[in-house]
Formats: sequence, structure tokens, C-alpha cells
Amino acid sequence: MSKNIDWNGKHIVISRTDSIGDVILTLPLTAALKEKFPHCKVTFLCKNYTAPIVRNYTAVDHVLVLDDLLKLSDREQPEQLISSSYDAIVHVFPNKQLGKLFKKAKVPVRIGTSHRIHHLFTCNIRPSFTRKGSDLHESQLNFKLMEAFGFTQVPSIDQILNFNSNFSVKPTKLPSLFDGKDLADTVCLHPKSQGSAVEWPMEKYVELAHRLVEQGKTVCFTGTENEGKLFRNEIPTHERIMDSTGQLTIDQLQSLIHESYGLVACSTGPLHIAAIQGKRAVGLYSPRVPIHPGRWKPIGAHAAALVNDENCAICSEGKPCTCITQISVDKVLNQLNY
Repeated sequence: MSKNIDWNGKHIVISRTDSIGDVILTLPLTAALKEKFPHCKVTFLCKNYTAPIVRNYTAVDHVLVLDDLLKLSDREQPEQLISSSYDAIVHVFPNKQLGKLFKKAKVPVRIGTSHRIHHLFTCNIRPSFTRKGSDLHESQLNFKLMEAFGFTQVPSIDQILNFNSNFSVKPTKLPSLFDGKDLADTVCLHPKSQGSAVEWPMEKYVELAHRLVEQGKTVCFTGTENEGKLFRNEIPTHERIMDSTGQLTIDQLQSLIHESYGLVACSTGPLHIAAIQGKRAVGLYSPRVPIHPGRWKPIGAHAAALVNDENCAICSEGKPCTCITQISVDKVLNQLNY
């Protein structure tokens, strides 16, 4: 099939089976497909962990959960794919097992980057491009896989922002911790990243929390139970400072962020959840390639990415650096209060 095929009426799978931020930056592909081919059907293949986020993106017709698929027997897995009559699969996140499975199911169009050796045997369309040294944002780089559908131009960040109008959070009951709290005046602080990013120091989050309380805001620290164990004893004791670590499902986290004033985090999933909802989302970054904000900044109407020095000499050499720790609390507050 070529890019001249009319994909209306066809069933296309977008596969991204890694973390929250990566999934959010891939979802615009589904909106672009729906805009170009309004009558196509789009399935998004993801992990159970990120499925609640994908289900809030209205351009996605169906969510295929990897965890459920892999619970099936070796015989049942390709049978399920065959029964769904998929016409194409785009392996945005390379997965050798899924590559073999979709080939076994004889999905006609199988797309994956040429930079993965296993795609040579499992994919019949293999675009050649590199992510690591590119100046493009991750959400733009994903479109490099879409030429078979007629996408020959990479969309601008503003166009991707428009695609994200497809995201809509459904209200979810929050834990009793939040009863009686003015969430509209709450700032969420998410100090950890499960190792995916260089992190701002906890002492600066604590200072930021105190400063926000002085401004009349309420503060909520968020994170997983394991993350909470790393910093819970450092959270200040104050009636307007809450610890929700380990208490929220993904649906509840999305709902909390939706109802809140904004969020501060490093380059991690909750930052992108805030950005896609149009909240004040302040991201703290290192300018080092390939983890710099040009590649990973949050995309939202009120999102911002801060670095201490975009011309940091150590980062420019691609060396590990702690310059993110020098981003001032005042700089973060100014961005939250713009």
C-alpha cells in the first residue's frame, strides 16, 4: 500500500507501550489520522498502566491493552489480532515480540523504524530517521513514521497543540484526603520521575511549597508509594500541604490535576498530563541532548519548560550535569504566577 491509498474505512493500530509522557506525545497521531481520514478506525495499543489516559483521547476508537493480549496463549494472540481485521500497525515504540505477532497475524501494513534490526524481518515499511540527535520534538518525530498515510510534512507544535483538544478528563472521586479542599487553588508538586529524568532537589520543592502557602495556595505532593517513601519525611507539616503519594490511581491523578491550579515536575508523565489539560504545567529540565526541552517539553496552552542555563558548557558536551539543581524557586514561582 502506498501513501496514495484512501485509508477511510481502514483499521489502524498505533502502538506505544512505554510510559505516560511518551504515550501522551504519541496520541496526536490518532487525531491527525482522524482529521485526514474521518472514517478510519484507530486502535491504540498500550500498557494497562497508561490505558486510562488513552481512553480520555476522543480520537482513539479502541484501546488494546498489551497486558491483556499477552495473557492469551501463543495460539490465541494472533487469532485475536486476525479477528480485529487490522489493516496497519505503526510500531512507534519498537517491541520485538509485537513485531513478530503482527506479522504472524498477517496485518498488511507493518511500519517500524529502520534503526531496529528486528524490523527488517517484521515490518514491510521502514522509515529511516534518527531521534537522538534531532532538533524536532518527540511528538513531531513520531510523524516520521506516518508517510505511508500521506503525512509528508511534520506538523508544527501549534498544530499538535490543536490535536490535543481531543483530550477530555472525566471527573473521578478523589480520596477523603481532599474533602473540603479548594482544589482550584492547589498546586501539585511531583518531585520524582522513576529514574526517567534529571530531578530538581527535594529541598527546593519544600521551599517552593512554603512559598506557595505564603501566597495563599494549597500544595499537594504526588507520586507513587515507592516514590513517597523517598521524600515523605521531608514534606512540611502544614494544614495546606498534603501528601497524596501512593493514594491515587491514574484516573484520580488525572482528575486531581484537572481540578487543580497547576503542577511542577521534571520531565515526567504527570507534567504531560497537566499540559495536555491546559493547566499551568512548569517543567524543570536539563539542556543536555537528548533529554533537553526541545525534545521533551510539555505541550499545552499554559505549559513551560525551564532550564538554568540553556548554554551550559557541560551539557553542551553531552556530559551528565546537575545544572537543573540551580533553577531558582523564584523562577518557578514567576512561571506559575504569570
